Amino acid sequence: MCNIRKMTLDVAPPSSLSEPLMVPSKTLSGPGPSNCADRVLQAQSLPTLGHLHPEFCTIMDDIKAGVQYIFQTKNEASFALSATGHAAMECVMTNMLEPGKSVLICNSGIWGVRSADMARRQGATVHEVSTQAGTCFTLEAIKAGIQQYKPDLVFVTHGESSTGVLQPLEGLGPLCHENNCLLAVDTVASLGGVPLYADQLQIDIIYTGSQKVLGVPPGTAPISFSPRAVAAFKARSKPPCSFYLDLGWLGQYWNCWPGMGRIYHHTGPVNTMYGLREGLALVAEEGLENCWRRHRLCSDHLQTGIKDLGLEMFVSDPKARLPTVNTIKIPEGVDFMAVCGHAMKHHKVEISGGLGPSAGKVWRIGVMGNNANIRTVSQVLDAFKEALASQGWKGAM
Repeated sequence: MCNIRKMTLDVAPPSSLSEPLMVPSKTLSGPGPSNCADRVLQAQSLPTLGHLHPEFCTIMDDIKAGVQYIFQTKNEASFALSATGHAAMECVMTNMLEPGKSVLICNSGIWGVRSADMARRQGATVHEVSTQAGTCFTLEAIKAGIQQYKPDLVFVTHGESSTGVLQPLEGLGPLCHENNCLLAVDTVASLGGVPLYADQLQIDIIYTGSQKVLGVPPGTAPISFSPRAVAAFKARSKPPCSFYLDLGWLGQYWNCWPGMGRIYHHTGPVNTMYGLREGLALVAEEGLENCWRRHRLCSDHLQTGIKDLGLEMFVSDPKARLPTVNTIKIPEGVDFMAVCGHAMKHHKVEISGGLGPSAGKVWRIGVMGNNANIRTVSQVLDAFKEALASQGWKGAM
C-alpha cells in the first residue's frame, strides 16, 4: 500500500519554463488568425471577474447584442461559444442532427469534408452535392440535391477558405423552407468581409470564428439559431450527445430563454470574452457597411498587385472570389514553400499554402480585420514579390 507522505516527484520542472516568454511580431496575412487590435489585446489583460458576476453578465449581454448585429439577426438564441469555429460547426451538427435525421452537405472544399464527418458522428444520414474546387454552387444544383435527398438540414460554407470561393446565398433560405428543411451557414472566413443579412436571407443557424475579420484571438465562436431551429431542437427525440454544446444549456447560460433566467453551465473564458466584446465593438463603431467596403477595396488592391506580378487567381470568376482569403495559382517551376519561407524569414510576413483540394496548387493570402488596410496589403505584396524574385519568377523581376 502506497504512503503518499513518502512519495517523491518523478518529473522535474521543465527547464524551458524558466526562460521568459518570447513572442515575435509577425504580419498574419494567411487565412487566419489575423493580427489583433491593441484595444482587443489590452481588454484581455483587464482584471478577471467571476463567470457569473453581474459585471461579466453585462459583458455577455453586450456580446449577444454584438453577435446579433454582425449577423444582422434578431434571434434571441444568439451568443458565443467558449471554443473555436470547429466547435461551432460541431454545435450545429450536435443540436440539429440525430439518428433518423438527414443532412445535405454542399461540399466545395475542406469545410464540406469536415462538416460531413461531424454529421456522420451524430448518426445522421449524410448526403452530399459537390462542385469543382474554385467554383461555387448554382441555386439549381442545390435545389436538385434537396429534391433528391429531402434532407432535414442543408449545410453551406459561405466563404470556403481552402479554395477562396464566396458562395452566393440569395434564394437558398426560402428554397430550404419550401422543402421543409433548415439552412445552416458557416461564415467563419466571410463574416464582416462581405455583405450578409441572416434574417433577410432566412438563415436558420449561422456561426463564425473570432480570429478572422473580428480580429480577436482564436477561442470564441459567435453563433445564432432562428426560432425555427430552436423549435427543431426542442422536438429532438433525445438530448444531444454533447453536454458542453447542448443548445438548451448554452441558451440558458447566455440568458436567451425568456423567463428562465441565467444558470451555470460552464466557466466561461472571462478574459477571452473581454476581447470578443471589444472586437465586436470595433466593428459596430466602424459600421458593417464600411467594414465590408474596406475589405473589398483592400482585396481589389491585392488582386491588382497579383495580376501585375503575372500571376493568376485560382477562382476565375471575380464575383465568386472571397475577398478575405485570396487564392493564387502556383506557377510551374516555382517552389511555393520556399516563397512562403522567404517572406517569413526576411519580412515576418505570413503567406500560406493551400489546404484540402487546393493543397500544392495555391498560395493563400488573407485580407481581414486589422490587416485590411492598403498599407499592410502593400507590404505583403512587396514581400511576396521579393520572395518570388528569389525563385526566379519573371513577373517579379
